Amino acid sequence: MSDAASEPERHDRLVRSPWPDRLSDAEPPERRVEVRRLANALRKVIEKFVATTAPLEVFQGVADDLEEIAARFDEYPQEHLFVGFAEAANAGDSDGPFDNSPLMGLSNPLAPPLLLERLGDRVVGTVTCGSAYEGPPGHVHGGFVAAMFDELLGLTQSLSGKHGMTGRLVVHYRSPTPLHTELRLEGTLDRAEGRKIRCTGRLHAGDVLCAEAEGLFITVDFERLKAMVDARDAGRLS
Repeated sequence: MSDAASEPERHDRLVRSPWPDRLSDAEPPERRVEVRRLANALRKVIEKFVATTAPLEVFQGVADDLEEIAARFDEYPQEHLFVGFAEAANAGDSDGPFDNSPLMGLSNPLAPPLLLERLGDRVVGTVTCGSAYEGPPGHVHGGFVAAMFDELLGLTQSLSGKHGMTGRLVVHYRSPTPLHTELRLEGTLDRAEGRKIRCTGRLHAGDVLCAEAEGLFITVDFERLKAMVDARDAGRLS
């Protein structure tokens, strides 16, 4: 991936949704910038917290501060920050928005985040996983490796132009995946047969192949996905 563009710019190359973004039309663009900035600050807090050697006195009062910050949002109804897709497989193309994705979302503090983009018939990307993602000492938890492949191949299968959901994901762990190291991902769309879409992916740390994956995705009707969104939102607003 080129260093010429910033991380948000690379992310936004994928942002276009077939569903209207009910918030973006009414809000200033500065709001999305601030939401992403807050999410990044929360990632920093998590990273500093999970591996800190700070003594007890440093912790004193921090929970109170965080609870006070959380209370500032209490009076506002809970909805998704942006209408779009929380996972790439549902997009039906290689576009988003994916800001609330737990893997790619720049507005989701749970995301590392994965930075993915389409290059011809492939999807490539980078990610650096911090201490919060540790499984084996100094290395990424295998469950997160699988989740990253699910997102990578979900976006890759969208190159077929169809909406899909994961039917099967097989991960081959070749070498432990290091933390605090830029990882490279690549997904390839192999073939589409009827409702079945097959993809493969690779994950490298430098020249070391850490893992490979095979994904089978099953196409679903767009109206079914929209019904799931409507049901989710109706539950929140009832």
